[in-house]
Amino acid sequence: MTSLASLLPPVKTTPLKRIGQTLQRSISFRNESRMERAAPPPPPPSSLTTKTRRRDSKLWSETFDVQLGATQTLSPKELKRQEAIFELTQGEQDLVEDLKLAKKAYHDPMLKLSIMTEQELNQIFGTLDSLIPLHEDLLSRLQDARKPDGSTEHVGHILTDWLPCLSSYTPYCSNQVKAKALLDQKKQDRRVQDFLQRCLQSPFSRKLDLWNFLDIPRSRLVKYPLLLREILKHTPNDHPDWQHLDEAMLMVQSVVADINRQTGESECQYYKDRLLYTEDGQRNELIDQSRTLSCHGELKNNRGLKLHVFLFQDVLVITRSLSLSDQPVRYQLCRQPIPIRQLDLEDLSDGEMRVGGSIRGAFSNNERTKNFFRVSYHTGGQLQSHCFQASDAFNKQQWINCIRQAKEAATLAGDQPAQTEHCLDTGLEQFNCCILTTGNPGDCFVLECHDNSHIHILESCGPV
Repeated sequence: MTSLASLLPPVKTTPLKRIGQTLQRSISFRNESRMERAAPPPPPPSSLTTKTRRRDSKLWSETFDVQLGATQTLSPKELKRQEAIFELTQGEQDLVEDLKLAKKAYHDPMLKLSIMTEQELNQIFGTLDSLIPLHEDLLSRLQDARKPDGSTEHVGHILTDWLPCLSSYTPYCSNQVKAKALLDQKKQDRRVQDFLQRCLQSPFSRKLDLWNFLDIPRSRLVKYPLLLREILKHTPNDHPDWQHLDEAMLMVQSVVADINRQTGESECQYYKDRLLYTEDGQRNELIDQSRTLSCHGELKNNRGLKLHVFLFQDVLVITRSLSLSDQPVRYQLCRQPIPIRQLDLEDLSDGEMRVGGSIRGAFSNNERTKNFFRVSYHTGGQLQSHCFQASDAFNKQQWINCIRQAKEAATLAGDQPAQTEHCLDTGLEQFNCCILTTGNPGDCFVLECHDNSHIHILESCGPV
């Protein structure tokens, strides 16, 4: 959960988009990022020069120091616990304000002024409206639990009762890739562009664009495990709140992992639907069967041609991006898909690559010969080989790591015997059991039974 929640800092020209931990970062289209870097925004008005992207942080000890000084002295551990609880509460308050701002300052005016249609706004904003009362509820509970002196004794029971509501994030996060694509498309409209630019220059935006506001819920979601871990860390084991907090920690990890998985599957399906096949032979059942997308992004071949490469669960797909008028980007396959299990990967040293048909060899330090790697595989007695150039050394290593991990996962999956499922007639209408087994004598099997509210799993080895 630490790796899931730790957001990666921006990296210069990184066309690789890793999907394995979808919630870890916001959805971004690298072409847009490069355009923004190439054309610096106009200087803000003087009234905005003191505005920052983030609110000033507040500490619990600074906020309630007057009351505390007169009543009690806290241990360093308890002080840290109160700070962690206060950070959770303050974060909820900031989130509610930002979600309401996104609706009031962006959604409603664009609808009223017919800058976008209601259908387009529903696609971009998704289920954001439903998240506002959800977080208002948690904020209200946390504030009610606060004592007159500003301290909070128990929050665990509040969290265990509230955390299941986070399942409401699944449709919102799953919609983000479509929302970002449509928003980028609509930014080509002069009216939309002008409206968003005016908002960006206004004090209320804190120099954040619309997508930053729409991405705030995802950022908040991945913070919950860290926030709860910090509270639990500073709660003594004999504290009445410890058991509830420990239970809440397990709950939030499970909820976030489930949302992450479903969001990844949704993003994978979105890009599968954007693929264009120029011939029937390019269609591959490994693409259709893929439920996860490890990474994707822009690479160049040895002739400098820009390609968009997708690393699906079991297959590498090489495409060219096509921008069609008034339509999201499509991706046209330009090579046969490469099964991961049959793929060979080679890291090429700088200067080793031939570029544009001329032999540059190891005698050249030209930027055009740097950051290459090669993938190849044999099909029909012929060798298919592709050399790709990443934008920088870091991006190249990211691609190599992703491909290696995909190969390892595919190899492990291939070594596992196929499982079959046999469901049993329990004679009970609301209680069902199924056995997952390979069918081989002596192999382990899993017995899974479920009723309306619980799943019971027994794993054992020996005769079924």
